[in-house]
Amino acid sequence: MENSSGKNILITGCSTGIGRCVAQGLKDQGWRVFATARKLTDVDKLKKDGFESCQIDLADSKSIQSGVDWVLEQSNGRLDALFNNGAYGQPGAMEDISRQAMREQFETNVFGTHELTSLVLPIMRKQGYGRIIQNSSVLGFVAMPFRGAYVASKFALNGLTEAMRVEMQGSGIEFILIEPGPIQTDFRKNAREAFFKFIKIDKSAYQEKYQGWIKQATKEEAKKMPFSLPPEAVLEKVIKALESKKPKTRYGVTTPTHIFWVLRCIMPRRWLDKILLKAV
Repeated sequence: MENSSGKNILITGCSTGIGRCVAQGLKDQGWRVFATARKLTDVDKLKKDGFESCQIDLADSKSIQSGVDWVLEQSNGRLDALFNNGAYGQPGAMEDISRQAMREQFETNVFGTHELTSLVLPIMRKQGYGRIIQNSSVLGFVAMPFRGAYVASKFALNGLTEAMRVEMQGSGIEFILIEPGPIQTDFRKNAREAFFKFIKIDKSAYQEKYQGWIKQATKEEAKKMPFSLPPEAVLEKVIKALESKKPKTRYGVTTPTHIFWVLRCIMPRRWLDKILLKAV
């Protein structure tokens, strides 16, 4: 995997942000990129911008299957890498998260991602090589309050990845985690939409806190989060994960990711809880 020339990759969640940036960056480096998106309108935009694109909605098994079939048809049955990027965040206190909200969070962030991975693994096994890169989060190893549904989905993704990495030893298939932290994308805007879809503010014990956050978010929507980096920072790590002879099992991206990884290892858990509560 040292030379990316002639290699191909399937990427989910390419409408904006990290997925779009990584798709463009790898395309510029000579990769054949199959850039997918959940909405057909975004697929059309990707095609207009010169990408080979199809729809993959991670909450829909038929969409996943048809998307993989199309990619393999275009690539003559070969796939060198998969970047599982598509995901979203469901904010809210856990006691306010309904079963349906939790189900939708996991359908996209865990079940759909796992189903897609399982469909491409037989291809990679037959080839004797492949890279599965999972776009996780700093919240895949520390639990920030009021992000519990998203945290649970990323903890699950990390667990799946760790298990599959061990299972795949000797197969030539590498499983790699990318853990970004705050990146300058539409993630917060999309999370706010999910919040209003499921959280009944007027019935919550956290009503006052929610209302304060909404006012703050409205004022700070255009501002950069502290320590946030552009999506190109993730692209840099993905390239390393793809091109290294012996890639790391995980790549942290932002300063908070590195700090919280160290704190998680050395600090008593209740002390870390207090820091995470203040970080909100």
